[in-house]
This record gives sequence, C-alpha cells and structure tokens, in this order.
Amino acid sequence: MNSRHHISNTFSMQLENNSPITLDKRMEYLMRIEHWIKTNRETIKVAHYKDLKKPESEVELAEIWYVLSEIKIAKKNLKKWMRPKPIGKSTLALATAKSWLHNEPRGMVLIIAPWNFPFNLTIGPLVSALAAGNRIIIKPSELTPNVSSMMARMIDEIFEPERVSIFQGDQEIAKELLNYPFDHIFFTGSPSIGKIVMKAASKHLSSLTLELGGKSPTIIDDTAKMKMAVNKLTWGKCINLGQSCISPDYILVHESRKDEFINELSNNINEIYGQTFDQKSESLDLARVVNARHFDRLDDLLCSAIEDGAVIAHGGRKDQDSLFIEPTILESITLGMKIMQEEIFGPLLPIIPYRNLNECIQIINQRTKPLAIYMFSQSNKNIDTIIENTSSGAMVINEVKSQFLNLDLPFGGVNASGIGRSHGYHGFLTFTNQRSMQKNGQFSMVGLTFPPYTKWTKKIIRLVSRYL
Repeated sequence: MNSRHHISNTFSMQLENNSPITLDKRMEYLMRIEHWIKTNRETIKVAHYKDLKKPESEVELAEIWYVLSEIKIAKKNLKKWMRPKPIGKSTLALATAKSWLHNEPRGMVLIIAPWNFPFNLTIGPLVSALAAGNRIIIKPSELTPNVSSMMARMIDEIFEPERVSIFQGDQEIAKELLNYPFDHIFFTGSPSIGKIVMKAASKHLSSLTLELGGKSPTIIDDTAKMKMAVNKLTWGKCINLGQSCISPDYILVHESRKDEFINELSNNINEIYGQTFDQKSESLDLARVVNARHFDRLDDLLCSAIEDGAVIAHGGRKDQDSLFIEPTILESITLGMKIMQEEIFGPLLPIIPYRNLNECIQIINQRTKPLAIYMFSQSNKNIDTIIENTSSGAMVINEVKSQFLNLDLPFGGVNASGIGRSHGYHGFLTFTNQRSMQKNGQFSMVGLTFPPYTKWTKKIIRLVSRYL
C-alpha cells in the first residue's frame, strides 16, 4: 500500500472511531507510554546518540525526564481537568440558570514534530492530546531517522492504529497529511514552515498550535552577578549544541561588563568542554549539528559575519566531516549582519554592548516578538523596565530555559514566535474544546422581556438594562 492510500485509510479509520474515551482509558494510555519509556530508556538514549550524538545526560533530562513529568502531572490531575467547571452568573437576569464548561476532545489531531528534541517534542504533545481524549496522527522528523523509527515502534507496540498512528517520511508525507480536515494541528518548527502549515490549516478552518522560535535575546545589565550568568548561559547555549528554539540567540551586555563577560564565558567553555578544539570535538558533553545542510547554514552565518566585520572572541573552528562547530563568541556585531537577521539555532553567540536599556528595548522591538527574553540583573527597576516595554512568549530572570521545565507555566510564543500554549494543564486545554453549557429553569427572567412589547414589558427591559 502506498503512503497516500495508507494515510487515507488511517484517517478514515480514526474518523469512524469517534466514541467517547473514558477517564480510565485515558489513564491506561498514559501508563502504557510511561511503562514503555522506563523499559526502553537505553534504546531512547542510543537513538538520540546515533542521530545527534546527544549526550546521555541531555537525553535523560531534556527528553526522558520531561515526558515522564508530563505523564506524571496528567495522571495526577486528569480527573480534575475533565470535570465540568461551574460558571458563575454575571447578571441577575440569569438567576435561574445553571452554567458550566464541558471539556470534550477536539477530535482528530495532527502532530508535526521537529528534529532538535525529537522525543520530547513528539511524545510531550501526544501525552496532552491523549489526556484530552483525541485521536492522533503523528509526523516525526525525517532528519532524526533513528529516533523516528524508535518512536514508530513504540506507537505500534502500545496503541491501536484507530487511536494513534505515526507516518515516517519526508516533507511530501507532511504535505499529504495537511490535505486532510484535522480538527487541530500541533506544529513545532521554524516560522517559515509554520506559515505553510497555517495556510494549509485555513483550508479546513482547523484550529492550530504553532510552537516556533525566533531570536531570543539575553540582557546582562551592570548589576548582574556575572559568574551566575556565565554558568547558566554556557549550559543554555551549549545544550544540544545550541539547536533549541529557546536557546539564547544573542547577548546584550552593558558596555562596562562586556570584556568581563567575554573573558568569563570563554574560560567557562574551556573549563567544561576542553581547552583545545580537539578536546571539544571529542567531548561527550557536546552534541553535533543535525546534518550537512544545517552545518553549511551555520558556516555561512559565521563566515558572512566575519566578512562584514565581526571578530571571533572565542572558538570559530569547525569540522565538516563530524558536523561539529565549537561554541563561538562573536563581537563587533552590527544589527544589519545576516547573523542578526535570522534565528541562529546553533553554537554561535553574537555579543552587542549597550549603554542604556532603551537601546536594548529598541533592538528587541525592531525584531519579531521572541519566544523568550532572558535577563540577568539585580535591579528590580531595570527588570520592570524590560517587562513593561517588550513582549515575548516568556521572560526569565537570572536563569535560562527553565520556563520549559516548569509544567505549571504555559509554554508558547507571540505572533512569529508561536500561537497557542502547551505543557501540563495548558496542553490539555490546547487539545480540548471547552464547550459552553447552560441550562435554564422553568422560570426565566429573560422571558419577561419577550414581545409583544407592552408598557409592562418595556418597563422590565428598562429595569434590566439599568440594574441587572
């Protein structure tokens, strides 16, 4: 059977399987995923190493632990999440009415997942979609074939295809899937592909969640605790070799602290990953660029920046054969450089000094709204100034990336950095239709306003409009 017929048959089969899914069945599905992960921990780690040479500890934290945490919070709260939510009355005109929110599945859901955190960003949304009671088709990334094949085996082993199915393949498979009238599409990837997905969704008026990215800035002001900032930024920039949608993209550092920051960051990178390029390239704590195309893209960003006057303050060496670029710090950056026009998504870190926070605000607001803004500061005044004068999906103070690990916080972007929210209860809501319900008693005050509009009726209407 070719892919088109297989997709068509699977979609039809899931469409017919529209009976309600009980709390017990949802819990069973979550426990199946949990058991499979715990049983196949080493398999998950090996697949990530084959595709990205991702360090074992990064897989444990950012892939396995995260998904198990999603399952844990869903299992703990699902009964409460599913329960109808009573709604109060905003007017005495509805004094005899009963109102509530009824949570029902959206229906048929498509999850299109990326390659950078392939297990996390596929199975995490799957957990939320199952908790909400949906039927799901998954399209994993073809750029991480070992992880995609591993997830396909997992799905085939623990789910009936009329509940969850997975289709491996290139962009042609994704295009074919987007032809179908899904009730909701959950896409994680670049803004450029997000626009294609949004256009396809509009044909069927499918609801949509887009988790995108953009250039997330980090501000280091003159009050920052430098060692803390450097330690956290080294980890935040180097995890998965910078291939993360919430990775610090560029640094805005107060001019009085620029040299100190560059020296501290350079020393910290060397101390953690090795003094020489060979030591860094052999480090088991650094991943690799996903493929040759992305390596060439990063190489072009680096070379074009240097041609335009940027100076390498640290690093800059690379090995195309092993798809490795060492963590690289760049200074003498101008805003017109290509590296400041597009998301870097790799281990290159431009440094821009500033004199006052208005410069930071102007630089940030000249670009599309970022997925995150990071700020290292001990000044509440400075922090409040950035909060009040910028917009982003999240703002994290004296830390990086921790917002993703907090499942009580909704995760998502604004405009070009994303639409919608995920994680925990907010992920459950993303895949849920909150149906507005109202039941009136036999007597209704609203009924007193029905025509014919007699003097008495008009008097009631005047009373209602003034006081109720």
